[in-house]
Amino acid sequence: MVWSRPPRVVKPVTLWVVHNILVVNPGSTSTKLSVFADGISTSSDVIRHDAATLRVCRTLWDQFDLRWQAVHAWAASNARQLDAIAAMGGLFRPLTGGTYAVNERMLKDARANLQGEHASNLGCALAHRLAGEYGCPAYVVDPVSVDELEPLARYSGHPAIERRGLSHALNIHAAARRAALQLGTPLEESRVIVAHLGGGISVAPVKGGRIIDVNDASSDGPFSPERTGGLPLQRFLDLCFSGSYSEHDLRTLVMGRGGLVAYLGTNSAMEVERRIAAGDDFAREVYQAMAYQISKEIGAMATVLAGSVHAIVLAGGLAGSAMLVGWIGDRVKFIAPILVYPGEDEMGAMAQAALRVIRGETQPLEY
Repeated sequence: MVWSRPPRVVKPVTLWVVHNILVVNPGSTSTKLSVFADGISTSSDVIRHDAATLRVCRTLWDQFDLRWQAVHAWAASNARQLDAIAAMGGLFRPLTGGTYAVNERMLKDARANLQGEHASNLGCALAHRLAGEYGCPAYVVDPVSVDELEPLARYSGHPAIERRGLSHALNIHAAARRAALQLGTPLEESRVIVAHLGGGISVAPVKGGRIIDVNDASSDGPFSPERTGGLPLQRFLDLCFSGSYSEHDLRTLVMGRGGLVAYLGTNSAMEVERRIAAGDDFAREVYQAMAYQISKEIGAMATVLAGSVHAIVLAGGLAGSAMLVGWIGDRVKFIAPILVYPGEDEMGAMAQAALRVIRGETQPLEY
């Protein structure tokens, strides 16, 4: 009898495919760029645009060619093969949160500055043009115009003015997901208040991953490093009709030259804290007042969740200020535990969202 060995079973080798994503984030005077390999940043840069050159541009979209040249040159030096481009979304039509494929309708609305002129409107167009060169899809993630407000939150007090859901939605959603993971609570069941603390401040009750209410950081809520937040209306109307201010002056007063800039002449929290350390009592009082207003807004948003709050999340650049976070914590810790996520990982959040689409974990939404 001849014995033979059974055939050898060769197990297939699974090759791990690395997905490369370029992220574009236009700001008022700069454009942030990063390349991510499976969610890990491999190169990044902040391109500073010459302020004098930008001032020559009459409109936001007059800046497009200038920014495109800078973005295109950086991509050529830092990215060979790309699987997707992800960009900061702008002031589009009101929509739910998620990852949207860039299409012609989106580009048209961005160019029309549909809900206002903001540098983020350029993101989808820069991504679309880059995607055409690299032969890959272009996406925007959680645009500024994400509007998930519940019906009662839309009432302003007059039917001529409806409250809108404009906010720092990208960072708010990312912080809410991170908090749910840390708390061990499914996102769909989570109830958190997220305060995005940056140049503008957005405070939002996030229920089941949805921003069900939020202050409009350009005209409402706490004052911030360079914005007034909500103002006493009758006194503001007096300014409007005083003859001392043009429309441009008033818009700049509210957004750009308000808040810490108006009181202290700086938008730098580090500078304010330096003054406080040197014994400047007025700087201390102004900084405390900002913490006071943030705390009031958090308390108000706790009522939206009927007091059932799993956590209060402080995120954004100013969340790195131990002084500010301490003052806020003293006032709101009775509501819920406080989680602090300093900084803004907007680039990483966009890369992760695009990666989830590439891997088939979520589907891109149609604008």
